[in-house]
Amino acid sequence: MPAPSPRHEIAHLGHVELRTPEPEKSLDFFVNVLGLTENGSQGDSVYLRTWDDYEHHSVKLTAAKTSGVGRTAMRASSEAALKRRAAAIEERGLGIGWVDGDTGIGPTYLFRDPDGHEMEIYWETERYAPPDHLRPSLKNQAQAYPARGVCVRRLDHVNYLAQDAASNGGFVCDALGGRVTEQIQLDTGVISGQWTNFAQKSYDLVYTNDWTRNSGRLHHIAFATDTREDILRAADIALDKGVFIETGPHKHAIQQTFFLYVYEPGGNRIELCNPTARLIFAPDWEPVTWTEAERARGQAWGLKTIESFHTHGTPPARS
Repeated sequence: MPAPSPRHEIAHLGHVELRTPEPEKSLDFFVNVLGLTENGSQGDSVYLRTWDDYEHHSVKLTAAKTSGVGRTAMRASSEAALKRRAAAIEERGLGIGWVDGDTGIGPTYLFRDPDGHEMEIYWETERYAPPDHLRPSLKNQAQAYPARGVCVRRLDHVNYLAQDAASNGGFVCDALGGRVTEQIQLDTGVISGQWTNFAQKSYDLVYTNDWTRNSGRLHHIAFATDTREDILRAADIALDKGVFIETGPHKHAIQQTFFLYVYEPGGNRIELCNPTARLIFAPDWEPVTWTEAERARGQAWGLKTIESFHTHGTPPARS
């Protein structure tokens, strides 16, 4: 009997660890500007959740000497799928091994992508049980709407910087069962960016080439807002709170996302986005490829991509 297809064996992006050299200021940003809710702490880390993610936490904020991304966690679609993906990663020589799960998750398989970003897959999870003051009136909602700051709805995607976007995107497809939905191809033939998904949401993990030729860096993590108007309001909130706005509000041509990019106090880039992504239902979807000339026209409404979008990443580049 042939091995089952890896497609859909990763159910979704679970949570992400973000490192910050300014833990108190970063925590204030995530709680009071973005509107996340604290859900416990351990050691140098605080667990934070958006109001519509169903699991224990969406972000693990960890005090560190520098900024950047720690582990990115993905939930498998079953225990059997978890074991199959672990075996596939082992075959490619990128596995680290089985570890006890972090707060809120069960046995976890730890590994790295080809660029060195640390990742983990798990199956067992703790569903969030809100205390009385956060209990929603609508029983199909994970938590009451916090009515604080931007009130981001859920963790949406992670965009990594990498020395070779295509090899990392290929790993996501071959080992994790992802699919490339859109990509950028330069005139030289080099793939400079790939957007990959696991289910119907058009992207979950993104890789773009790091112009500094460093490895293991983060471009941004993104949170979905409930409406496009929330993005506009977020710009006003950022202005009032002294949060650095890098670019936006505007609309991407790739994936058609309405966006705002800001830097949190630790230096990590944060995207607020809506719609979070187009939905792709076609089982035989072919990647949309954008040429260098098409990208030179700028974003959907003509604004050119700003220089810092190609140079700023975390941790800061090593010379």
